[in-house]
Amino acid sequence: MSAVIILAVVVTLGLLLALSIRVVNQYERGVHFRLGKIIGVREPILTLIVPVVDQLSKMSMRIVTLPIHSRGIITRDNVSVDIAAVAYLRVVDARKSVVVMGNVGSAINQITHTTLRYVVGQHSVDETLSGTTVINGSIRQILDTTTLEWGVQVTLVELKDIQLADSMKWAMPRGAEREKRAEIIAAEGEAKAAAALGTASDSMIAHPLAWQLRNLQTAAELGVEKDTTGVFPAPLMSASGELGSFLSRESTAASPVVDPQAVWTDCAPTPLAMSA
Repeated sequence: MSAVIILAVVVTLGLLLALSIRVVNQYERGVHFRLGKIIGVREPILTLIVPVVDQLSKMSMRIVTLPIHSRGIITRDNVSVDIAAVAYLRVVDARKSVVVMGNVGSAINQITHTTLRYVVGQHSVDETLSGTTVINGSIRQILDTTTLEWGVQVTLVELKDIQLADSMKWAMPRGAEREKRAEIIAAEGEAKAAAALGTASDSMIAHPLAWQLRNLQTAAELGVEKDTTGVFPAPLMSASGELGSFLSRESTAASPVVDPQAVWTDCAPTPLAMSA
C-alpha cells in the first residue's frame, strides 16, 4: 500500500514538473503572466512556472515578411495602378506586442495597405515608376510611427511590381513618341533661327549703315513706352548724322537732271502760232 502511495506521489511530482518546465528558444522571448498579470519577460533559458496559476506566452523576435497586394490605387494624376509589395518586420518589445495589440499581423497588414494607398496617391504615375526608393522610405517612416507603439518595427518596405491598366500601357509609349517629335521639331526650329541670325549678322557686318539703322529702330521701339528715358552712346548719335547724310545723297542722286535746252525747245512757239 505504501509503495502505491509513493508511486502516486512520484508520478504527481513528475507531472507537475513537466507542466512547470518551459523552454524559451534563442529567437524567442517569453511574456510571463501570473493570475492574468505580467510579472516579467523571460530571456532564452529554461524557465519554471507554477501550473494552473502561471502562463508563458512566447513571441518570436525574428524578422518576418508580410506580402502586400493592393489593387486600384489612384495616383495623383488620376491613374489606377495595381501594386505588389513586401514588408519586413520584427517584434522589438514582446510585452507591448502581447498587451497592446491582439493580432499584430492582421493590424500591420491593414495599416500597410492604407499607408501604401496614401503614399502612392501623393505621386504621379511617372514618379511612382521611377521613384520607388522614395516611396519605400516614406511608407516605412509612416509605419514606424504607428507600429513601434505595438512593439513591432518595420525594417524594410519594397515595391515589387507595379501594373498599369492596358489602356495606359498603350498610351504612355505614344505620349513619349509625341514628346520626342516635339523636341525634334523645336530643335530644328532653333537651328534654322540660329542660321538666319548668322546670315543677318553677316549682312549687317558687310553694311555698317544697316547695323546703325537697326540700332535706331530698336531705340524707336523702346521709346514707345510712356515715361521712358533713353540714354544713347555718342557713336550711335554720330551714326544717325551719317545715316541722314547718306539718305540725302541717295535722294539727290535719284532725282532727274533737267536740260535747259530741252526746256527752251518745249516752250518755243510753233510756226502755226507765228503765222497767226
